[in-house]
Order: sequence, then structure tokens, then C-alpha cells
Amino acid sequence: MTAKFALVASAFLALASVANAADGASTDMDSVSLWQADRSIIFAAEDVALDDLRWIARPLIVFADTEADPSFKEQIEFLTDRIDELAERDVMIIVDTSRDDPSDIRRKLRPRGFQITLIGKDGGVKLRKPFPWDVRELSRAIDKMPMRQQEIRDRRAEEG
Repeated sequence: MTAKFALVASAFLALASVANAADGASTDMDSVSLWQADRSIIFAAEDVALDDLRWIARPLIVFADTEADPSFKEQIEFLTDRIDELAERDVMIIVDTSRDDPSDIRRKLRPRGFQITLIGKDGGVKLRKPFPWDVRELSRAIDKMPMRQQEIRDRRAEEG
């Protein structure tokens, strides 16, 4: 395990503890608020409701049967190495490595082993891959989406 992955894993576990300890507030809302404050956070699937992200973020769910899966480790490294490019595209990274205790997201999307699933802001599944994909490939796929094209046009118009 690389030092960078160990750091991400420990941050992920700390975040899960913070979200679960939230006092009087919905955990789902906490996830959205936390992500809006820091788009580099990686969330656990059980702490996120996909419906809460509609029109706000593009969830990218990384599924594996265990955190020890080499494809899972490689995918997390790909994502953390270029997290700023994903943040620019409103991508929220969500991980689910618990096949035995399935989250609502796992039950809904039903992955087999390792899989990444990209969901659009409209809530529809845009991409499923059974192998790691680098951020460059993900960014290209996102940039071809009509909603992303509109976001780019809107930003250019604002910049003037």
C-alpha cells in the first residue's frame, strides 16, 4: 500500500466517523455539505443518498468486494492523483467495498466485483466499467455529456 493510498484510506475512515457522529442533522445532507466545502473528500456509499445529489454532483461510485482488491487500489490512486480535474467537473467520489453488508447504492446498481459507475447530474447511469479508468478518460467522457457542454458554455459566457 502506498503512503498516498494509506493517507486517503485514513481520511476516508475519519470522514465516515464524523458523518456518523453528526448531531441532529441528516447524514445525507452532511455529505452534500461536506463535499461542497471540500470536493476532494471520498465518501462511503452508506453515507450518501444518490437522490440528494441530483442536479448538484456527478457521483462516481467505485465498487469492490474488498479494499484489498488491486483494481480498487489502482482506481483510488488514479482518482486522488488528479482530484482537481474531477472537482472541476462536479464529480463526487463514493466508495463501496462491502459486499456482505450492501448499501442502498450497491443494491440499486448491483455491481459484480470491481466496477466504477458514473451517474450524471440527472440521476441516470452514464458509464459502467469493470476495470480501472484514469481521470483523463473519465474527464473526456464527462466533457462529451450535453449538460457538461452547457456548463462549459455558461462559464465562458460569464468570463466574458
